[in-house]
Amino acid sequence: MKLLIRAKILLIACLLFPGVLLAQTDSVATTDSLTLEQCVNYALENRATVEQALIDEAIGEREIRANLSGWFPQISATYGGSYNIKRQQQQFGDEIVTLGNNYNSSIALQATQNIFSSSLLLASRAAGSTRRLLGQQITSTRINTVVEVSKAYYNVLFTQEQLRILDLNIARQQKQYNDAKSRYEVGIVDKTDYQRAAITLANIRSDRKRAQETIKSGIAYLKQLMGYPVDQDLSLAYNYNRMEQAVMMDTTQLLAYENRIELQQLQSRREILRLNTAYNKWSFLPTVSAFGNYNLVYFNNQLADLYTQSFPTSAVGLQISLPIFQGTRRLQNLKIAQLEEDRLDVEIEDTRRVLNTEYQTALANYKSDYTEWRTLQNNLQMAEEVYEIIKLQYDEGVKAYVDLIVAETELRTTQLNYYNALYNVMSSKLDLQRALGTIDTNR
Repeated sequence: MKLLIRAKILLIACLLFPGVLLAQTDSVATTDSLTLEQCVNYALENRATVEQALIDEAIGEREIRANLSGWFPQISATYGGSYNIKRQQQQFGDEIVTLGNNYNSSIALQATQNIFSSSLLLASRAAGSTRRLLGQQITSTRINTVVEVSKAYYNVLFTQEQLRILDLNIARQQKQYNDAKSRYEVGIVDKTDYQRAAITLANIRSDRKRAQETIKSGIAYLKQLMGYPVDQDLSLAYNYNRMEQAVMMDTTQLLAYENRIELQQLQSRREILRLNTAYNKWSFLPTVSAFGNYNLVYFNNQLADLYTQSFPTSAVGLQISLPIFQGTRRLQNLKIAQLEEDRLDVEIEDTRRVLNTEYQTALANYKSDYTEWRTLQNNLQMAEEVYEIIKLQYDEGVKAYVDLIVAETELRTTQLNYYNALYNVMSSKLDLQRALGTIDTNR
C-alpha cells in the first residue's frame, strides 16, 4: 500500500510539475556529447553577445517609455521659506511704511499636461521603428552566432578526424618500421628502409601533437562562442554521413536583398531619419500645454505663529509657446536632417553593391570548394587502392620500400585534404546561406 501511495504521489507530481523533470533532463544533456543543433541552441541562450543584445533591447524599450512619459501629466511640488533681514520700506505721503513680514513661506503644487509638442510627437512616431531596429540587432547577433558556432564546431570535428587518421597512420607506420628493422636485422634489406620509416613516423607524431593542441584551442574557442562553462568538458557528437548529405545546396537561388538583415537595419534607420526631418519641420509649430496650480502662502512676524494661518491661491490656464526667430537655427537643423537622409540613401545603394559582391564571392567559393571536395572524395578511394596494391607488392618483394613510403604519404595527405575540403565546403555553405539571408535563427 505504501508503494502504491508513493507511486500515485510521484505520478501527480510529474503531471503538476513537468518543468522539474525537464530541468533535470537539460542538466544531464549538457554533460553528454552535443550535436551541432544543441551547440547552436546553447549559444543562442548563453552567448555573451546575444545576452548583451537582449539587454540592449530592454534598455531601448525603457528609453522609449521614458521619451513617451512626457504625454502624462507632469506634477511637481515646491516648498520655500525665508526670513527677511531687512524688509522693504515705502513712502506714503510724509510717512515711511515698512512692508511685508519677518517670515514668509509657501507650498506650491503644480500640474502640467502637454497637448501638442513636436518632440513628443517624434517620440511617439519613432517608437515602432526604434523597436524594429532593436529587434533587427538581435537577429543580426543571432545570425552571426549560428555561423560562427557552426564553423567552430566543424573545425573541431574535422581536426578530431584528422587526429584519428594520424593515429591510424602511426599504427600502420609503426608496424612498417618494425618490419623494416626486422628485415634489416636478418640481412634482407639495408638500414635505409627502417631509417626512412623512422623519419616518417617522427613526422606523423609531430603532426599528431599539432592536431592535439589545435583541438584544445578549438574547444576553448567553441566554449567562448557558446558561453559554455570553461571548467566543464565539452564533447561533440556527429554523423559524417548526415554531414556529407548536408553539403548539398541549391545554387540557383537568386539574391533577394530584402532578406539581408543589414539592409533591413538601414531601412529602419531610414524611417527614423525621415521622422527626424519631419520633426525639424514641426519645430515651426507652437508647443501647447495646460496647467493648474495651487499655492499655500504663509507670512507672520513671529516664527512660532508662521503656519497658524494660510492664504491660498490657485489658477488654471493654457500656455502656447512659439519661438519666432532663432537666428536660422531651425532652418539649419532641417537642412542637416535632409542631408543625413541623402547620405543614408548613398549608404543603402553602396550596401546593395557590397551584398551582391558577398553573394557572388560566397557562391564562387562554394562551387569551387564543392568541386574540390568531390575530387578529393574520388582521389581518396584511388589513394587507398594504390596503397593496398603497393603494400602487397612490397610484401612480395616486387616494389621498393621508397614506393611504399610514397604511397603511404599520398594516402595520408589525401585523407587530411579530404576532411579539410569537407570543412571548407561546409564553411562556404554557411557563408552562402548568410549571403542569401537564409540562416535559420529560430532554433
